[in-house]
Amino acid sequence: MMTLEDFRAAFLDLGIVRQAMPILWMGLQQTLLLSLLVVPLGLLAGLALALLSRAESRWVRWPLAAWVDLFRALPPLVLLVLVYAGLPFAGLEVSAWAAVAIAFLLNTGAYFGEVLRAGLDSVPRGQSEAARALGLRPWQGMALVVLPQAARNVLPDLLGNVLEVVKLTSIASVVALPELLFQARQAQSVTYNASPIVAAAVAYFLLLWPLVRVLSRLENRRAGAR
Repeated sequence: MMTLEDFRAAFLDLGIVRQAMPILWMGLQQTLLLSLLVVPLGLLAGLALALLSRAESRWVRWPLAAWVDLFRALPPLVLLVLVYAGLPFAGLEVSAWAAVAIAFLLNTGAYFGEVLRAGLDSVPRGQSEAARALGLRPWQGMALVVLPQAARNVLPDLLGNVLEVVKLTSIASVVALPELLFQARQAQSVTYNASPIVAAAVAYFLLLWPLVRVLSRLENRRAGAR
């Protein structure tokens, strides 16, 4: 039976954590860089999909809906492995960074697109008409009037997606991208101790907890406004 001391030695060895700290710090930096890459990519792709979904032609809307459904249904890990290990069979060699960027662009873009589409649909049509009455061109009305209101209406959902995207960056370890989880597993394999994995979990918590609190406050405020 595992004693408390055995548990501490296996999972909470601060000496091992101190030894692993340099590579854990490198991994955390990679996680932050990866997040700064994939979140804006997903938002831009989602915005493009949301705007295209408002096209009048069904020949645009139907293929777009199929595209969104496909990449929302595919598990991100499967999509990442498919891009990283599958594209070389088509003669396209991609780096780990490129594979992660492509996979997250496809997956998170579909999710952000649905959130932003719902936001655009929540803005009364009269807002666009008022923008035109003020002399704004259609793209100006969309950028200056409709989009800000749409983003505000779905802000909790957008932040929730951002939170999920940052957590999903941990799957980049399967393609040997040296983010936080990959580095923690490397340290664990050398020390034969789970303490680096626990340290990585604590780092994820400290990184994401402020966003979780902001999201909870926004959700409570939205619930109170109903």
